[in-house]
Parts: sequence; C-alpha cells; structure tokens
Amino acid sequence: MPGVGRKKGWNEKRVFYIREGLVYLLPDILISMLFFRSWIAVPVLLAGFPVFLRERQKDRLEEETGRMRGEFLTGIQLLSASLQAGYSAENAVSEARKELEKIYGEDTFIVSEFRRLCRRMELNVPVERLFFEMAERSGVDDIISFAQVFEAARKAGGDLIAISRNTVSVIRMKEETGMMIRTALSGKQMEQNMMSVIPLLILGYVSLTTDGLMEPMYTTLPGRIVMSMALLAYTGAFLWGRSIMRVRV
Repeated sequence: MPGVGRKKGWNEKRVFYIREGLVYLLPDILISMLFFRSWIAVPVLLAGFPVFLRERQKDRLEEETGRMRGEFLTGIQLLSASLQAGYSAENAVSEARKELEKIYGEDTFIVSEFRRLCRRMELNVPVERLFFEMAERSGVDDIISFAQVFEAARKAGGDLIAISRNTVSVIRMKEETGMMIRTALSGKQMEQNMMSVIPLLILGYVSLTTDGLMEPMYTTLPGRIVMSMALLAYTGAFLWGRSIMRVRV
C-alpha cells in the first residue's frame, strides 16, 4: 500500500536524522569547550548540523550508488548470459531475477527492481520502458545510459547481447578505475584526517598545560572574535579538504 511505503520511508529518514544528530553532538560539545569553554556554544553550534548532515548524505549517496552499480552489474551479467542462451528479453529478465534472489537474498535494490520488472511485464508493459523506469528511480548514470541504449536497440532491432556486454565492460572499468583512485588517495585521506585532528589536539594541550595563557581568548570580546574566526577557518579548511578527496568516477 502506498501509505505504508511512505510511512516506512519517513521512519527511515527519522532514524537517520536522530542517529546523525547524536553523532554530531559529540564534536559539537568538544569544539564548544575547546574554542569557547561555554555550554552556551553547544546549541549555537547546532547551526552547523545542516552542513554536517549534507556531507553525511553525500557519503551515504556515494555508498548507495556504488552498491546499486555493483548489483546492477551482476544483474546485467546474468541477463546477458540468458540472452546468449537464446531466451527472449522478457524471459531473460525472469531468469536473471531467479539467480539474483539466490545471490543477494530478498531485500536488496536489484532484486526488488527485477521483481518489479517481472510483475509489470505480466501486465504487458514493454521491458525497455521498465528498464527506463528503473533507471529513473535509481538515478545512477550507468543504469540510465543502459536503459536509453536498450530502448533504442529494442525499437531498431539492435544486438541486445552486445549492448549488455558493453554495459558490463563500462561499469567494470569504472569500478576498477574508482578502486585505483581510492587506493592512491587512501594515504592522502589519512593525512587529511590527521591534519584535521592536530589543531584540536594542540588547542586542547595548550589550554590544559598553560595556566591562564588562553584565558583572554575565552573571557574577552576580542578573544572570542578571534576564536570564532579560527573556528570558521578550521571548518572551511576541513570541508575543502573533504571536497578535494571526494572520489567521483
């Protein structure tokens, strides 16, 4: 039922927001104490939660896109094998669905989508249209490209086996390229994470070990302005570093 689906989706979002809010709370308190030594700063710094949430959503989207691309790659490989065995496109989808259920189980993106394809094919909806709908729901560029080429090939009588093979080759090449880039950047990402922590450690060390040296920074207006500017600079550098290290394939 549509209402149940919407309720489930809202519950998942709510759990996500609550979980990320709790994750954000710890660094919020830590930074409030390090930069301002004030509990009043904790609710003030909650203004940064939308930025934190946006970054977390980007990470989540990248993970989901990678997972969907990998599952789709398996689905197209199975589809191609069935087409090579002489099945029609519709029967090849059904055979691929059976194998996907064995590989991934029940509650995964590709199994749900192929089940939807099979149900809609029983209503005589053209399979090329169904692949296009799946591509639109996923938002993954590789699936959209495949759907467009598949639809054109079905209408023009093109070689579906060759199209499936080419799609598998392109996605696999992207996966390998992405893995190579992530491997090359892994050391730099570690360095960036360490460089992000070091200023906080230095500030905490100086605050704890020097009696009264940092006191003017927390008790006077000019000091608070300087600490606010330092926090803005630190946040900007951190976000800039993350954007540079973010892999897009």
